[in-house]
Amino acid sequence: MIRGEMLPRVPEAREVTARLDASASALLPFARRYIWWKPASEALAQPRRVIAQVMNLGDHGDIEALARIVGEGVLRDVLEHAEAGQFSERAWAYWHYRLELADVGRVPPLPQRRIS
Repeated sequence: MIRGEMLPRVPEAREVTARLDASASALLPFARRYIWWKPASEALAQPRRVIAQVMNLGDHGDIEALARIVGEGVLRDVLEHAEAGQFSERAWAYWHYRLELADVGRVPPLPQRRIS
């Protein structure tokens, strides 16, 4: 990192929730396409799950549309709170690089399932 360069700002939980609430109706087409096993209205009850699914499986056009709708702060939040199995290794690395959450070769490990 260059001296004086700022790190990406991490939005507060309130900000993320407000952004998700404001974009709920815009997520409807994504819920239909990427959470095909549930009715879209049911899928929208978990907007972070819909967003994670698009981040993991989406084509370029859908990813760019999603980023415009929810903003990078929400995308960071979804990535930082990802559950085991939500992202492939490829998507995990891509989003860490794209959102400037990792340097090249320093992507954190994928979330793991914990058995207690």
